[in-house]
Amino acid sequence: MWLKPEEVLLKNALKLWATVKSNDYFILQRRRGYGEGSGGLAGLLVGTLDAVLDSTSKVAPFRILHQTPDSQVYWIIACGASEEEITQHWEWLQQNIMRTLSVFDSSDDITSFVQGKIRGLIAEEGKVSLVQEEDPEKFREALLRFESWFSLPAKEKLVTYYSCSYWRGRVPCQGWLYLSTNFLCFYSYLLGNEVKLVISWVEISRLEKTSSVLLTESIRVCSGGEDHCFSMFLHLQQTFLLMEQLADYAVRRLIDKETFPSDHILTDPLQITKRGLETHARNEAFRAFFRLPREENLLEVYESFLWVPFSHFNTLGKICVSENYLCFASQDGSKCHLIIAMREILSVEKPDRSSRALTVCMRGKRALRFSEVRDFERLAGTIRRQCGNTASPQHSASSQMLLECGEDEEGLMVGQKDSSKTVSTEALMNVFHPQDAENLDPKMLKEKMKEQSWQIHFAEYGRGTSMFCTKKTRDLIVRGVPESLRGELWMLFSGAVNDMATHPGHYSELVEASLGTSSLATDEIERDLHRSLPDHPAFQSDTGISALRRVLTAYAYRNPKIGYCQAMNILASVLLLYAKEEEAFWLLVAVCERMLPDYFNRRIIGALVDQAVFEDLIREHLSQLTEHMTDLTFLSSVSLSWFLTLFISVLPIESAVNVVDCFFFDGIKAILQLGLATLDYNMEALLCCNDDTEAVTILSRFFDSVANKDSPLPATVQQAPVGSNNRAAQRVDISDLIREAYEKYGDIKSEEVESMRRRNKLYVIQTLEDTTRQNAVRVVAQEVKFSASHMDELYVLFKRQHFLSCYWTVSSPALQHHDPSLPYLEQYQLGRAQFTSLFLLLQPWSPGAYTHTLARWTFRLLDDNNDGLVNFREFCRALDILYSGSFTEKLKFLFKMHLPPVCSPDSPDDGVIRKSPEKGRGKVDLQAYLKQWQDEIQRKEESIKDLPRIDQAQFIQLSKTLYSLFHGDPEEEALFRAVARVTSLLLRMEEVGRRLQEDLAPSQTSSTSPQSPSPSKTPSSAPPPQTASPVEGAVEQLQTLQVDQDPSSPGQVTSDGGAPSSPDGTSDPPSSSTMETEPANTPSEHTAPPSPQAMDWSFSFEQVLASLLNEPVLVRFFEKPVDVQRHLDRAKRDQLKAQINK
Repeated sequence: MWLKPEEVLLKNALKLWATVKSNDYFILQRRRGYGEGSGGLAGLLVGTLDAVLDSTSKVAPFRILHQTPDSQVYWIIACGASEEEITQHWEWLQQNIMRTLSVFDSSDDITSFVQGKIRGLIAEEGKVSLVQEEDPEKFREALLRFESWFSLPAKEKLVTYYSCSYWRGRVPCQGWLYLSTNFLCFYSYLLGNEVKLVISWVEISRLEKTSSVLLTESIRVCSGGEDHCFSMFLHLQQTFLLMEQLADYAVRRLIDKETFPSDHILTDPLQITKRGLETHARNEAFRAFFRLPREENLLEVYESFLWVPFSHFNTLGKICVSENYLCFASQDGSKCHLIIAMREILSVEKPDRSSRALTVCMRGKRALRFSEVRDFERLAGTIRRQCGNTASPQHSASSQMLLECGEDEEGLMVGQKDSSKTVSTEALMNVFHPQDAENLDPKMLKEKMKEQSWQIHFAEYGRGTSMFCTKKTRDLIVRGVPESLRGELWMLFSGAVNDMATHPGHYSELVEASLGTSSLATDEIERDLHRSLPDHPAFQSDTGISALRRVLTAYAYRNPKIGYCQAMNILASVLLLYAKEEEAFWLLVAVCERMLPDYFNRRIIGALVDQAVFEDLIREHLSQLTEHMTDLTFLSSVSLSWFLTLFISVLPIESAVNVVDCFFFDGIKAILQLGLATLDYNMEALLCCNDDTEAVTILSRFFDSVANKDSPLPATVQQAPVGSNNRAAQRVDISDLIREAYEKYGDIKSEEVESMRRRNKLYVIQTLEDTTRQNAVRVVAQEVKFSASHMDELYVLFKRQHFLSCYWTVSSPALQHHDPSLPYLEQYQLGRAQFTSLFLLLQPWSPGAYTHTLARWTFRLLDDNNDGLVNFREFCRALDILYSGSFTEKLKFLFKMHLPPVCSPDSPDDGVIRKSPEKGRGKVDLQAYLKQWQDEIQRKEESIKDLPRIDQAQFIQLSKTLYSLFHGDPEEEALFRAVARVTSLLLRMEEVGRRLQEDLAPSQTSSTSPQSPSPSKTPSSAPPPQTASPVEGAVEQLQTLQVDQDPSSPGQVTSDGGAPSSPDGTSDPPSSSTMETEPANTPSEHTAPPSPQAMDWSFSFEQVLASLLNEPVLVRFFEKPVDVQRHLDRAKRDQLKAQINK
């Protein structure tokens, strides 16, 4: 098979490879240990190594290298599993390439030509192999193995599988790696040794490619503090990228609570496929590179040449077509890219069929010529079809070209819709600092020279959305953007111009809809309005403050998931200075949703990820500083504001806007470069620091000394650095600093930054999750008797139970009500079904018929606010009582479980989650939160005297519960007898007390009311002679409970006279296999209905406690120690199985 050309060092491979054929440009080699002459120690060693490391995806035994006579560099271009396969490749090179190479004069040209040909062959093979790669029969067999080996639920979706080696220490285990929607699984069985591994994606903290002396490349997975290493040779890069996508998808869906409503590929976790993930990744990379709206998807890709008029040559690149855009990116090192909105295209012509060329005519009398397009007719048809589906141009930036065609600009502005009364249509800088055309001071002259340079650039490269972006464009950006063009160029380079064009009138609708709304976001916005550039005249007036309020409120209304976050006000205020109000809104959308993802939320994950990337770059480029500062956490804390505000908060505004210029052109890469340049500039001073305070002072003074000597802004607008009057000689010009950043660190590629972002995101999220766990455990540990290690394990089980309910559903209620911004104890909560599953795994008693009922009542008891959710603190408190509580505490817990409304019958709304926290939607009642917090502080220990009395039905149910707890206990029979004695005693005592009250009732009644109260009622002093005592009926019910538990239990009392005796010496009725327990409030069918007064009896908790304390066997049962670790280990082992068996 043909391979993407990669450099190899032939010197190190001489002992592993033998040359079979060679010529001036190519070498065919055979790996030692294969074919003829494979004997000898070296061949035996190589063959054994390949067989042990990877028996099915081992290194191919044949390969072809490309070389040039005057070069020491070799390129691997093909490999083969057999001599026949590699010979076919060799013969093709001899027939099709060798003759052509003789016409080239330069070795570089030869290598470029060969690489281009090989890439073309790979592209052709890819179209065919894409269908053949996924063999349905093989995939079906792999799915059956996956289901049988790992016993996961049938809903778990297998995405793909690979053959690989899993390293346990220094020993490799050859097996299969299975990647599913929620788990990474590995299975190996070799010589009777079975290795099985199941890792949840949301538990992975590190996922990276590594290399070592033994392994050229491998994938390292870190989960739960353990490292797992997998080695793959033919599919390593593909596997790694897919693992990254699955891990990121799991984190976004389960931890960040994303639902992906606009992405049908990711909406349903049960329908995830390998091809779908690859398509999603390709679409995201396409949108990120060209800064396109998130609705755009990559539809077609064509390789072609584009005629570049300003350079007078054809540049090789790829045409990318989406629903509304035609994009081009060069691949020959010219770094030229172009975006053409379909709304700007007038026609498509095919002038030259021999060169497979087509010409795209656009508004403004411009045309682009693409040549050597492999399927140019299909491309032309696609462009014509897409142009017919797009609307007319909507954005004012496009109107610049429309003016050249003589068209009217009026009516093309977005969002007017009679909104001029509320929406500002001028940039604040034009209002508060209009430029004076007659001003001829040096700064204004330099400003006009910048404008003239950009006008020349526009004339050569175009203006608006279809402008060529090249190295020259970046050079102009680095020198500084003119004040008059800053807003237009920000809109263009950020892609906000396209968002605005495709959503006409959207901002005005948001302003109207959000007007007068009240929420947590609006409260925070009002608080921060006057903190946004308070020294600037624009924000000392109602004009600027009102515009800022509208932009921030409209965005919070548009995106309630983000709402409002600190630092957004600073960024929006700078955008309003140079862009119109609606443009500033769309710029804010571009920054928050595309360019700085996950920056502006409660946990600022995006900023923390980029700080981790910044630390990696410091280690790579500033090793001297790394050696001095072994802990880079200090630099992370200092640089947080750099990333959140794009240096606006630390630099004077006239200097900070130059940084923003570079950011909108190069993205986060520009901020990283400037951060490295800042540290490099202050390297000597930082190396002399003794503590962090000194370093902070040095950096603060440095930022104070940064100035923009070319800024035309007046002194009233510029921010004068504090204490700079005696340090004027040490001023640093922002243009020089930016230029130095690009010269020293401009080789950092955006693709590398994105790769580092993906690698560090998992680590950052797991670090935050660990912090959440530590804080939750620390708070709850003060209230329970569990050890620290047991608390950690309990939290992991609790969190995993939350996720298990979300794995195989599209819209899990628990997932919908999970909010990472909530307090530590509220971040993960369990609904009734989740709680029941976990409670059954951890309960200290043997499972029985009443186990589910106990779990349901326990949930009701803990859910005191009736929101349908139980948090970690409530769960641990209950377990602590059941595991480590005293006899009195455990009995009180059981007693409260049998009081209404806990023990009430199930209702349709039982277990329904009623809590719906939507950040930014509703106004938060802070007073209610304060009151709840105060009540928790002042809450005193509940006294047993505060507990209500328990009636007959509840007491009978309590007795049933006690019987169910004893099932399987070695002293089961003795416990049954003890409960029977206690219940009989309590009921007899209550009978005596009731009769004493009845005897006193006639005298009290006669003294107060001599006449009969009603002829229809029977006097209490003369009850009906046939009425049986309700206590006797209750005793009969309780005596039959032993029979209902388990006829085969060792403690079962049979009908042969072995029934327990009551305290009064009478024998309990014999048991019978046909005997049934009657309802709690239903008398026996052989007795007459008791009177209402006869049924009015109850027990207090003190009575129940005192009676049970008289039975030592009961006290021993409840006070015997519980092996907490054994229960935790069982729960960890069976948690997933319990979910499968539900």
